[in-house]
Amino acid sequence: MPFISKDWRSPGEEWVKTEEGWEKKKILECGRQGIQQENMDTTTTRALFGLLGYPGKSLFLCLNHVNAVPDGAVQPHCHITIKCTREIAGFNGLSDAFKRLDFRSAVHDVRRFNYICKLLDLLITQKLTMLSGCAQKVLFNMLEEVAYQVSASQQNIHMLNKLLHQLRVMVDCACWGRPLGSTLLWEQHLRTINRILSIANHIQIREPGDDVFPKLQNLPEECVREVLLRLADHKDLESSGKAYSVMRHLVDEQRIWRELCRFHFTPQQIDFVLQSCSPQIDWQRIYHKLRKSFGLREEYAEMIQLCRNCRCLFWKSIGHPCIADQDPEFQEKLENVDKSSLHVPIPPQAFLKFFSL
Repeated sequence: MPFISKDWRSPGEEWVKTEEGWEKKKILECGRQGIQQENMDTTTTRALFGLLGYPGKSLFLCLNHVNAVPDGAVQPHCHITIKCTREIAGFNGLSDAFKRLDFRSAVHDVRRFNYICKLLDLLITQKLTMLSGCAQKVLFNMLEEVAYQVSASQQNIHMLNKLLHQLRVMVDCACWGRPLGSTLLWEQHLRTINRILSIANHIQIREPGDDVFPKLQNLPEECVREVLLRLADHKDLESSGKAYSVMRHLVDEQRIWRELCRFHFTPQQIDFVLQSCSPQIDWQRIYHKLRKSFGLREEYAEMIQLCRNCRCLFWKSIGHPCIADQDPEFQEKLENVDKSSLHVPIPPQAFLKFFSL
């Protein structure tokens, strides 16, 4: 006979009413305990955004939190089931993982911003119609946080525009004229999308004042070249060439494109393409051939890590409560093990494979 409990859908769970709906108490405790002050600061900043018309750098410090965990707080982490067996039957929920890892606050960390944007890109373009209603709500909330961060920092506007364009395409690809899912839920999603579009439309890039010196145009050519050598995207290089004459001249240098090739591709890949080229090498053409043949390398300042000891996902800079740190007997077994091999970096594509999408 069925097990009767307070809630037959999730026996023994305790639910809490929040502004976004009903949430499991243990998820709220894992993702938000110890960072209530940060959430209050974010709420206050959003109110200022509404009153002042989405100002930029004046509120940047309010939003640009580095997710340092206070003493005694629970570190954001998420235990997952790697493999289902007869003894272990588990299901990994994407929305629960986003909340446990505190992705909404992580958006405001410059080290994790690109990782989360790539994850949102994959979800919008490939998995949007497969997500549950709860996962869709979390996705749109994260996208709204990205919009607030871009508006405050005045950086990565092209990434926000790309995500919004892809979202618009996916929403237009409806089933019989309507998106798949609950009508009421999609009405809520559309309200969130309209708020995001409003934020994006109010973003204005403000040039530094006359009292700010030196400006980019005042830097010597050697310094500007070093700036260009640190750009990892050819689109950024091409856009920089439109800024002013010195940059346009530097972008045409062969060294810039040669270093870009060496960053994204292996020596074997470069040699393979060079064999089919004319004696006079044009590194810009070689770069585009390599890009079309092998794709670009993805580089993130910080990625989600998987702990092999406790099967736990976590942010590397924050850490997690590991079984190896709590069990002396377990520590003895790991004395002769390379500690660096116990934590595996998880790219965005690999992160989604842990969930049934």
